[in-house]
Amino acid sequence: MSDTPSERSAENRDADAQRRLVRDRYAEVASDDGGSCCSGTGATSDDACCEDTTGTDSERLGYSPEDIAAVTDGADLGLGCGNPKAIADLSAGERVLDLGSGAGFDCFLAAREVGPEGQVIGVDMTPEMVEKARANAEDTDGENVAFRLGEIEHLPVADASVDVVISNCVINLSPAKDQVFAEAFRALAPGGRLAVSDVVKTAPLPEDIASDPDSLAACVAGASTVETVEDLLADAGFVDIRVEPNADSAAFISEWDDDHDPSEYIRSATIEARKPTR
Repeated sequence: MSDTPSERSAENRDADAQRRLVRDRYAEVASDDGGSCCSGTGATSDDACCEDTTGTDSERLGYSPEDIAAVTDGADLGLGCGNPKAIADLSAGERVLDLGSGAGFDCFLAAREVGPEGQVIGVDMTPEMVEKARANAEDTDGENVAFRLGEIEHLPVADASVDVVISNCVINLSPAKDQVFAEAFRALAPGGRLAVSDVVKTAPLPEDIASDPDSLAACVAGASTVETVEDLLADAGFVDIRVEPNADSAAFISEWDDDHDPSEYIRSATIEARKPTR
């Protein structure tokens, strides 16, 4: 599946302007304690798009009630599209890097898995999110968790310094996904692995959605096809690449926009890959 001209134009929008758009959007979310990818216009936890009688938002994404209860209030902002911890298969003592860590929800869950001998680093480009995550770490007593301000295209970590890279519905927001995967590859130690939940494009986007800045910030317009993600990972040097869309994700993705049904064009997917040992 090839991109339409309008989609290629959207992807080539000014990178700095795109980052400002995303940063402003998630600064508002961090300040308001509300909003999620279910709306590009600043939805709050009271909005109908996030209501579901079968469970909380995060339960619908694959988190257990125990996961949710284990983390301090305010860390789970409902911004994801899956559960990267569930596919990361974390072990005690491992070093984990979370790209676009937000208020720290996935970092705190990963910290429980790797234990006191492990380490978790969250990187986010929004100062308000980093401040919120650090405050949550104090409430959680997360001594093996650290949060750093930075862009996922320019990660503030050393070469070969982590064992696992995770991310939850963030890479689609980047104007330079090739650089994100190259940076993840650099940060991973030989044999390290990438375990990401993100959205992928399953059909061409209508022009009004592809060119809409709000649609980009709402985790829709920035999605790439499965083939593109596979190619970007391979170009970065990864092997054992697997990108698997989740058909069931249409149930919650359809609620992300009041004017369109994004599930006609995107799905949540698990994205896994490994850095070769040599």
